[in-house]
Amino acid sequence: MNTPVRARRDLPESPYLAAASGRKPAHVPVWFMRQAGRSLPEYRALRERHSMLAACFEPEVACEITLQPVRRHGVDAAILFSDIVVPLRAAGVELDIVADVGPVIAHPVRSDADIEAMKPLEPQAIAPISEAVSLLVGALGDVPLIGFAGAPFTLASYLVEGGPSRNHARTKAMMLAEPHSWHALMSKLTDLTIAFLRGQLEAGVDAIQVFDSWAGTLSLADYRHYVLPHSSRVFATLSDYGVPMTHFGVGTAELLGAMSSALKCGMKPRQATVVGVDWRTSLADAAARVEPGTALQGNLDPVVLLAGWPVVERSARAVIDDGRRAVDAGATGHVFNLGHGVLPETDPAILTDLVALVHSL
Repeated sequence: MNTPVRARRDLPESPYLAAASGRKPAHVPVWFMRQAGRSLPEYRALRERHSMLAACFEPEVACEITLQPVRRHGVDAAILFSDIVVPLRAAGVELDIVADVGPVIAHPVRSDADIEAMKPLEPQAIAPISEAVSLLVGALGDVPLIGFAGAPFTLASYLVEGGPSRNHARTKAMMLAEPHSWHALMSKLTDLTIAFLRGQLEAGVDAIQVFDSWAGTLSLADYRHYVLPHSSRVFATLSDYGVPMTHFGVGTAELLGAMSSALKCGMKPRQATVVGVDWRTSLADAAARVEPGTALQGNLDPVVLLAGWPVVERSARAVIDDGRRAVDAGATGHVFNLGHGVLPETDPAILTDLVALVHSL
């Protein structure tokens, strides 16, 4: 499949793009998952006037929320303000994001008829997201913009469970007992993920990240059989855009090699691929598990940010040192990040000071 490739912004001085691409950055780049929101008072002020989903579909609001942490913290990359269930909503799935709960699906997918009834994602349905990206490309200057989507497995889990789940029992039961139905669902969700990311790429994002938030609930064998072919198709289909691509999940220590192979499937030689690592696995260990030619992202425990500056500084220095060991062990670069998202109770001043510290190192 030949993908029409939009001309990319030229950002040769970007430390984030350099580290992700295996070049030497001017300093260790840093950005934070969930940096755009939750912990920021300016974000909370905006959310008093807009629901989560409404904010995602309002280009000017999504643009402003995306810019807030760049202005405040001086991070090396912005990530589009959105949510992994946005493409589901755009494709007609009735859902809401409930405070202190998460995404709740009105009519969970439980049968072949439910799967058959799912609609594809039409480009016009995500026009507001594309418009937000276009606004951001003009506003960010030399700061790269990361687009993102949920991976097919994580989207499937929300759809089948009806919302967040501790054990993902219904999801795994369908996967194991009804493999034909499972792969039909995953195929549709793979198409949806590709369409959502393609819209962002066509609008001008400089990199993408795919969140497989719940993949860590799977064994390596089940991941390889039921998930990896679909995630691989996402990355392979979008490889012609030539942007750095990151794959991230929580609790995925045993899956890091398979997740990096999903990234590499269909990629051109020397194309930038990054695997996100949570705080449970050292970066040096992760470097030994991923495919050659892979950069790493991570992996400060978000809870460390609640423990006071001396602990934050000590822990951040340890992550930087671990990142250097990972590069010595074969990783092509290191992007400093948390091992998961910023917690709502985090003091924004701590994040600002952490960025300055990482840059100084």
